[in-house]
Amino acid sequence: MAVTRHQYRIYIKAEPERVWQGITDPSFTRRYFHGTAINSSLEAGSPVRYVMDDGADAVEGTIEVAEPPSRLVMTWRSLYDPALAAEPPSRVEWILTPAGDGLTRLDVSHGDLFRSPNTWASVKNGWVWILDGLKTLLETGEPLPDHTDDAGQTADATSQWHRSLAVDANNSIWELVEKTDRTAEDDEEMLRRAYAAAYHWQRAAGAGPENEARARYMLAKVHLLAGLPERALHYADACMEATVAAGLEDFDLAYAYEARARALKALGRDVEATEAWAAALAVPIADADDKAIVDADLAVAP
Repeated sequence: MAVTRHQYRIYIKAEPERVWQGITDPSFTRRYFHGTAINSSLEAGSPVRYVMDDGADAVEGTIEVAEPPSRLVMTWRSLYDPALAAEPPSRVEWILTPAGDGLTRLDVSHGDLFRSPNTWASVKNGWVWILDGLKTLLETGEPLPDHTDDAGQTADATSQWHRSLAVDANNSIWELVEKTDRTAEDDEEMLRRAYAAAYHWQRAAGAGPENEARARYMLAKVHLLAGLPERALHYADACMEATVAAGLEDFDLAYAYEARARALKALGRDVEATEAWAAALAVPIADADDKAIVDADLAVAP
């Protein structure tokens, strides 16, 4: 998923060779990389470290690709915080591209973060400061003032990571829901994404009862589309239970009735389906835009 990778792009008023030096020369990195000096032979397979003033390693990794002055790839494991050090290594890639008029386009991606929520949270904004520092140093000769922000704090990092993955998983379901020629493999993938979304919403920062109800609604929807009406009804009932328990109304209640109606119809329980459908149509929707969406979704009866 895209959320497991952070991607950055900046333009620096310097030739690629100069930017490469800024990335790989410890006398430069000390001035913008939180006081750490890069230490590596920059040969594929060789170790790389970012060393603090007291000699302790802040980051360790292995050089995977070194193609001066255009590309550098390294594995990455942060050591300055025990929670980060306990996570699997991730991967950082630097790509330098001439952009004309003495400019270099620098693309930096930090990926392979799926199992590293604390690192994901720590580096998300941390890279912004580092890259701004590199640009400022190369263009002006002066570093940015020393800076410490909350990007390195790991408190609540896991729940923020879960939230991002929940949003990403949920949004990705629709490409399969809307696919007209879904295969059995597509159905399996659709189900997995719905379960992934529900799993991450359950653990996400700021998640409320409406997120649980909507996750159950999506599970009902995808099971019905996958030809599993009994499981669809199970999750439709669970959606209704969560909706009522939380006192949710408006479109949440309309969709809970809709999910039950469609699952009941698929099971041949026509009378109950008709009652649930009538209830869905009768739910008042306050916002005009929301009402237009609900009306469109309920335009075709089960």
